[in-house]
Amino acid sequence: MFFKRTSLNTSSRDKPLRHLLLFHDLYFIALIVLAVASGGYGIYLWDKASKQSQRINFVIQEIYLVRGDLYRQTKELFDAFFLQEENALHEYNQYTTSILDHLERLQNIAIDQEERDALMDIELKYRNLVNEAPALFYRYQNNPDRKAQKSIYQDIETGIFRHYEEVSKRAETLLFVKQGEIKHRLDDARSNSIAVLSLPLILACILIVYSRRILKNSIVRPINDIMQATNAISTGNLSHQVPEAGAEELAVLSREINKMAEDLAASRDALVKSEKQAALGLLVPMLAHNIRNPLASIRATAQVIDDPLLDKDTQESIQGIIHTVDRLERWTGSLLSYLHPIKPMLNQLLLSSIVQGAISTLQPKLNEKQIKVIENSATIKRLVLTDEHLLEQMLYNLLLNASEASPKGTEIQLSCTLANNLLTITMIDQGPGMPFKPEPHALTPGPTTKRFGTGLGIPFAFKVCEELGGAMAFDSEPGQGTRITITLPQ
Repeated sequence: MFFKRTSLNTSSRDKPLRHLLLFHDLYFIALIVLAVASGGYGIYLWDKASKQSQRINFVIQEIYLVRGDLYRQTKELFDAFFLQEENALHEYNQYTTSILDHLERLQNIAIDQEERDALMDIELKYRNLVNEAPALFYRYQNNPDRKAQKSIYQDIETGIFRHYEEVSKRAETLLFVKQGEIKHRLDDARSNSIAVLSLPLILACILIVYSRRILKNSIVRPINDIMQATNAISTGNLSHQVPEAGAEELAVLSREINKMAEDLAASRDALVKSEKQAALGLLVPMLAHNIRNPLASIRATAQVIDDPLLDKDTQESIQGIIHTVDRLERWTGSLLSYLHPIKPMLNQLLLSSIVQGAISTLQPKLNEKQIKVIENSATIKRLVLTDEHLLEQMLYNLLLNASEASPKGTEIQLSCTLANNLLTITMIDQGPGMPFKPEPHALTPGPTTKRFGTGLGIPFAFKVCEELGGAMAFDSEPGQGTRITITLPQ
């Protein structure tokens, strides 16, 4: 009747919806961060290459400005010596200052030794030109003829200027090579940026497919199953069960619906038996009265035949009959007390005597299943304030349930502690666990399974605990036994 469907997506099954949503949120955030990082990295590379390209263009521009100023400076030198212009030498010196400023700026923006060496060669060639050119013109003044003038032109053009142009060309070639490398890096950066930016798109597509699969297996299909189950239950098919699959919340909802169907089925059965239970409630006092009379006769007969002259075994048997009849009388009264208000008779008693009384009555059943009760009630020397018969009957019922649920050859642990005016009794069995969680104020008895007998044991125990001012809690998991904790104030 119970089953679970094996989901295709086992990694997301039984995970809470909040975890799935958190996973998707983190995934999308990661995609956004990756896209932003990729874009930022591409912008960084582009900006870096752009600045480097601008720097190289600035260097080339400065070299062109140096060349232009140099030609104009040489013209002023020609004007000073050949045309005898008065302001030519002043302008010549201004161009010298301007060229030196350009060369200084070039040295400041050079970033590696190769550039510095190339620019240093330009500066050296320029200084050579400035030092050698005036000497040529002064030589012309000593011999001012056309042949000397032509000789000066040739010396400047083929000598000083040619050497300057060579080093300047080498510097420009170096810069053009670097500019080509920057362009190549920009192309690589563009290609890499496209590849990196495409990765979030691919991951987004994968997430869409994966999300659709999760949505179908963890949400849509379980909801459809729940709707089908509710329709079936509403038509009276209480045996229909919802597959406990999908997200954790939906699995819990399916489990609760299954439990609701079981409770409804149990309630329906309880309604069928309600008249019998009502009749039983009327019959129990009469039966108890009819049982008490034979018990009284049995006890009286046992007392009559009890003779000190009898052998020891016979006397022990007679005393056992009397004690058993007394216990049956007390338990009959307890049954009537469950049906009627309980009035505890509190006395100062040894807890060990109460525990041993409950265990001794149950000893034949324990021996039959070879179950040992490990208890430590004898360690509590202080008297406890309680009702002996009610507490003994409650412990007997709980031990009976535990023994019926425990496998053969196992142990039942009964731990007792008394501290801070609070008596705590803990009972632990090794059974399969409880199929339901007992409620203190349940209106109906528990399920009539082997573990709970008539179903009155646990309700009676709750009632006794309440009348004694205490509480009782059940902690049970399937396959891991049951822990019952009883607390009674002192």
